[in-house]
Amino acid sequence: MKTRTGKTDLTTGTVWKKLLVFFLPIAAGTCIQQLYNAVDGMIVGKFVGTVALAAVGGSSAQIINLLIGFFVAITSGASVVIAQIYGAGRTKDVQSATGNAIAIFAMLGLALMGIGLAASPAMLRILKTPAETIKEAALYLRIYFVGVPFILILNMESNMLRAVGDSVSPFLYMVAGCITNIILDVLFVVIFHWGIAGVAAATVAAQLINMVLLTRKLMTTQESYALSLGEIKLNGIYLSNMLKMGIPSGLQSSMYAVSNMIIQVAVNTLGTVVVASWAMISKTDGIYWAISNALGAAITSFVGQNLGAGKPERAKECVRQGMTLAMIITVTLSGAIMLAAKPLLRLLTNDPAVISTSYQMMKYFVPFYFAWTAIEVISAVLRGAGDAVNPVIIIGLGICLFRIVWIATVFAAFRSLPALCWCYVASWTVTSTALILYYRHGGWIKRRRMVIHN
Repeated sequence: MKTRTGKTDLTTGTVWKKLLVFFLPIAAGTCIQQLYNAVDGMIVGKFVGTVALAAVGGSSAQIINLLIGFFVAITSGASVVIAQIYGAGRTKDVQSATGNAIAIFAMLGLALMGIGLAASPAMLRILKTPAETIKEAALYLRIYFVGVPFILILNMESNMLRAVGDSVSPFLYMVAGCITNIILDVLFVVIFHWGIAGVAAATVAAQLINMVLLTRKLMTTQESYALSLGEIKLNGIYLSNMLKMGIPSGLQSSMYAVSNMIIQVAVNTLGTVVVASWAMISKTDGIYWAISNALGAAITSFVGQNLGAGKPERAKECVRQGMTLAMIITVTLSGAIMLAAKPLLRLLTNDPAVISTSYQMMKYFVPFYFAWTAIEVISAVLRGAGDAVNPVIIIGLGICLFRIVWIATVFAAFRSLPALCWCYVASWTVTSTALILYYRHGGWIKRRRMVIHN
């Protein structure tokens, strides 16, 4: 059943239909976000240049993924708590839990903003950022970090709405933010010629608008989970459970980021063209990762609500249906990305060396995305069930440690682009196998529990 407010009841009805209806707005939102990323990359690549493209997408992106990604991932812990409370029918408690989460992430966002403003140049030097890009990269990061409080709050609010079955509202507000971002990119970069500063300022403004719209939605809704200013305060029981669920997700995100930063150091040793090409990849195949992550978010909310409602068999069926959907998406998008790769790259940059190198990288990655699907689906199921620690250990070993060892051995021996790229495919295969074995063991469902008690 879908209510007039756009909420979907995930605890009843045909599993695959409910999962698909809930997933599609999330996927559409991520596609809009990737469209923005592509336009952003095109504006930087064509109107500012290759050095600027490397400054925005090289070491800067890795620092953002590490620091901001850690805290954004923690918001998923809050959404698991809220989904299970809501699935159990305790809708009034959702107000208190949401207000608590907003208070937490507002404070964390301010602290992280201070760190970013002070430490950006030092972090870039640690990553051996090419000298010709470090000044612009530092400027981009410092402006970007001003928007960190908005990023954390808007992610929290989006996850909260999805946790109660509303995936439409976050999509609509993301569209508004992305349109604003594109307009401001053109205004600040193409017309005002602000360069890197214009790109960063446009992003911060768009995030602020997105956050304001989401907050207004939560404070004006007629649903039982409507937020009031009086609820925005710390509550020990909610705080402890949200962090218990969220910190492992944050650590997982950080482990990805650390391993990618180590890989970025290796990329930086191969020159500015390779650095720019590495950044360009996220603009071209980012659509797959965005949709894959959207499916994971939908599965987490689905499993959380159903386990909260005492329906474990429905959660298990979500795994089977989710894997099928994930494989269909992966095969379809992999083919489409490879077919569209060269024309898209020519739209994004005028540099023939960057186009050639980016396409070469894509041939090592894109055809093998099917090896990733089990990681996305099974880790999402485990998060929704409240099994937060074990998947982090598996992914930490299979993805992060494996990549670090690969860079220290295989890449160190060959110092080539293929040796760098194959690291990803090998780590996906190892980790997928380990997660499948863990899931089939069944311990995650035996240990399921309500993650919040009064």
